Amino acid sequence: MIKTIRLEEAVGTQLAHDITEIRPGEFKGPAFPKGHTVCDEDLCRLQRLGKNHLYVIDLEADEIHENEAAALLAGALAGEGIAWENNPREGKINLRAAWDGLLKVDVQALTAFNLVEEVMCATLHSHTLVKQGELVGGTRALPLIMKRVAIERAAAIASQNGGVVSVKPLKKARAGLVVTGNEVYHGLIQDRFAPTLTGKIQALGSEVAALEFAPDDAEAIAGAIRAHLARSCNLLLLSGGMSVDPDDVTRHGIRLAGATEMYYGAAVLPGAMFLVAYLGEVPLLGVPACALHHRITALDLVLPRILAGERIGKMELALLGHGGLCRDCPECSYPHCSFGKGM
Repeated sequence: MIKTIRLEEAVGTQLAHDITEIRPGEFKGPAFPKGHTVCDEDLCRLQRLGKNHLYVIDLEADEIHENEAAALLAGALAGEGIAWENNPREGKINLRAAWDGLLKVDVQALTAFNLVEEVMCATLHSHTLVKQGELVGGTRALPLIMKRVAIERAAAIASQNGGVVSVKPLKKARAGLVVTGNEVYHGLIQDRFAPTLTGKIQALGSEVAALEFAPDDAEAIAGAIRAHLARSCNLLLLSGGMSVDPDDVTRHGIRLAGATEMYYGAAVLPGAMFLVAYLGEVPLLGVPACALHHRITALDLVLPRILAGERIGKMELALLGHGGLCRDCPECSYPHCSFGKGM
């Protein structure tokens, strides 16, 4: 139950909630925190903040304060790799990455949670690369006082599958590169794929353990793949030979090498001719030529997920279509744009 008292009668009482101050362009936050004991010197400032009345709370057994509610919600939402402090501000608690990795959001559970009255949670997009300490989400209870049963219901939804938000660390892979193409193999042109792919792999904390060049010959490509597997490479990237040209035999070489699964084509532009295959448990990524022209392609959307332990199949490649169209901006701002952010 909430009792309203006039400001001039509030001296000596404790604030039931944070009193927010907003100075446009300068500051937004608590001017007075919950629990602050009002003194005579506070009255003028409170009036300037538009407060002519304050509140005294006497909770019923079935009621809960916004700060306690926020802590219950944060604990339920936070999965593996999420850190939070039980120090609510204005009924809100921030969720942060406990380590570097790939953010995972259970979008269906998040939606079900947000359909519960009087609670909310907002997050970054799933599959966003994040750093330790980075803000990845926030939750709050909306009214000052609410029924405990509603908060418990929201918390139960959030915690059903181990939390709604988590951060998966990226494994450190030993990558093997196979650069295909007669023109590179015979030295007619200088290879640009190896340095490009090496930079992307190293930026995610992995290493390139081996590099092979192969002509447009399926048997030679299969042999290069097997050689990398013999070197204990646990991630393979093949460049070139992914189009419909009759000379492009890379896919045939992957089959000859013993691929147990192969998915050709991603709903992404650039990167439509991207390929994912598996040789047992070793993922193989086929990178089309567009990766030499565009800074960000389907590879940049899939590679972090592979390193986070996801198994990518036809469904995952299809779901990339929503948000999978690059705007080809004159100055690329990825990942601070919509590319790859649909699911």
